[in-house]
Amino acid sequence: MVDMNRRALLSSTVAAALGASVVGVASGDVSESDTPGAPSVVGSLKRFSTTAFGAEVTGPFVFADGSLLYSLQHPEEDNEEPFDTAGVGYFSGFQFELDGDNDDFEELSVPETDAEQRRVRAAEGEYVLFANGRDSINGGTERLGVAQTPDGTDITMSNFEGTQYGAAGTNPDCNQFVPTNEDGTAGYLFTSWENSPGNISRIPLSRTADGEWEADLENASNLANTDAFRDVGGTRINCYGDLSPWGTMISSEENYAHPRVSLTATVGDIVEAGTGEGVVGACQFWNRPNPTGITDALGEYYDESWYPQGAFALSGIEFLAYYLGAESVDQGDGENATVPIGDVYPNPCRYGYHVDIRDPAAETPKPVKYYVMGRAAWEAPNVQANEKTVYGCSDGDSKGIYKFEADRPLSSYRDPMDIEGTLYAPEITDEAAGDGEARDSPAQTPLSVEWLELGTATNAEVESWIAEYDDVTQVDYLEAHAETDWEDDLDAALAEADRAVVEGGNQNYVTNEEIVAWADQYEANGPDGVDEDLRRVPFLETRAAAKEIGASIEFNKAEGVDSVDGAGPGDYVYFGISEFNDALADDEGDIQLDRVDGGVVYRAELGPQYDVSLLEPVIVGPDFTDPPADADDALRNVDNVYVMDDGRVLCCEDGFGGPARSYPNDGLYVYEPPADEGAQNGVGETASATGGRGNGKGRASGKGRGNGN
Repeated sequence: MVDMNRRALLSSTVAAALGASVVGVASGDVSESDTPGAPSVVGSLKRFSTTAFGAEVTGPFVFADGSLLYSLQHPEEDNEEPFDTAGVGYFSGFQFELDGDNDDFEELSVPETDAEQRRVRAAEGEYVLFANGRDSINGGTERLGVAQTPDGTDITMSNFEGTQYGAAGTNPDCNQFVPTNEDGTAGYLFTSWENSPGNISRIPLSRTADGEWEADLENASNLANTDAFRDVGGTRINCYGDLSPWGTMISSEENYAHPRVSLTATVGDIVEAGTGEGVVGACQFWNRPNPTGITDALGEYYDESWYPQGAFALSGIEFLAYYLGAESVDQGDGENATVPIGDVYPNPCRYGYHVDIRDPAAETPKPVKYYVMGRAAWEAPNVQANEKTVYGCSDGDSKGIYKFEADRPLSSYRDPMDIEGTLYAPEITDEAAGDGEARDSPAQTPLSVEWLELGTATNAEVESWIAEYDDVTQVDYLEAHAETDWEDDLDAALAEADRAVVEGGNQNYVTNEEIVAWADQYEANGPDGVDEDLRRVPFLETRAAAKEIGASIEFNKAEGVDSVDGAGPGDYVYFGISEFNDALADDEGDIQLDRVDGGVVYRAELGPQYDVSLLEPVIVGPDFTDPPADADDALRNVDNVYVMDDGRVLCCEDGFGGPARSYPNDGLYVYEPPADEGAQNGVGETASATGGRGNGKGRASGKGRGNGN
């Protein structure tokens, strides 16, 4: 049995092919260099907290009174108590001054000793955990963050053989608080759990008379363990999310297993070559018996070993089948066998969506999946105040940022399945790309964005297309792709099926040929001129479709997107790109800039119709060749971004304990934009606007080649 902890996986030797670069290891043909303006800040940046060793900073939330909480995700078990166990906590004794002069804390020092590195530290207040993963909840019938089978058995590696995406109850991520009273002192805390099966917990939370927050675990519950969730197939890998304008939590499914082709390759490349050898993606093996075994199998079938992008996230799919009620037929002798599951199996097209928790205070809240917004490894959505425009970031290597435009405000639809709208992918302009001269720095280069329409549909239409694949099981993988009867010779049939899928794609779901046909018709007739049976392609295979028509699917780990609540034209949306390397820094595609492994935070001004057309770099992370003097105080590998009511931005780190710094911990930073936000005049400037750090090494010149549209 293997603990499929994401951080452990991403630090392995295959991580560069997974879709997230191994920290400090060059990827592609562009080596790390001394990039001008890396690190730098347009405005100021202050460290508020460092988290315990091994843990990411995830799920920040600021209450109406300025109180702050975040999740302690998968900390090292050797940390001192209580920082050895995942959970959710708040900073007792501290509140942000949301209507003051923003000088509400002195910056926290770096953690120098082992004791400091193994606990959560804060500039002000004390981090108090009020809920830990696997705590007893709901009258003792459940454990916090742990999904169960329909008969109430915890889905853990101690109860089932196989692979699990992150140990159950160790990966809390997004937190959103939905108040149930007018002053916001009582309500429900919804928390995403980044596992497979996925989970969203609901904890009654209230503020005491002395200003502290306390959780009622006796009446807390795991929403995953309800019929309402199983009716939509459950969820998987619930990551970050958003608080909707209509007051509900939206949790995003970070389904890393969705790539059809690895990195920058296209489905057309496979069809033209007549084989997917070396470039096929993980999703093609979704319903393979023992899906995670495909990597070792490919090394046996072919002369050279290669890794399908996203294969690490095939872990937990069979556990998801047990969650839905499948008989655990492939268990035996202490290992996961390859006897196919033939009764109940999850439909891959039902995962990778934004999930809205409607009726949040009801006895059983109702999950609504926004299928029409596209299928991806969603880190987060950002629903704009017009309730029509939604921006989303898809996490991983060679992924995208996307836009959805509803025909009318989302909350105006009596039935969310009637929501109708158009899905868009970006086309990025970097005028220096391929000009043969020295690469420009991401710190100095705004990126122009035009939006390519992928298609228009209703939520119900997309769900109806998805439903056509509901009855596909692991038996179908063998029977559709192998001539040998699997009941006569399972090993031979599995090898035949694996090879057939590599060569021609998985015939059980949307096929390679359908994607290429859609793209051909799109190019000839436009997005509205494709055959009816091909309209499903951009909604069920969003990344593959976008790449096929030349969209800029080059972002590496698009980890966060947010704007201030109620933002309107002239305000900013912030996009966090955790690593600026691989397809962003190679010699192909629309973006060919210098490499900054520490990542970039962009801001984009909302236009009159809530559109964005220019990404301006405002925080640039360090090169991983930088010394600690430059890297210790810089934002490294941004993850979640959260815009507070006063316009300051909380920036979380997910740095994997990499090089450059003198300490291994991730941190929570508070970014304050420049005082003069009126004109887009700050790009490349590294001076501090209101105190705190401004520039690190290098000084950007603000070339400003990007043009709005």
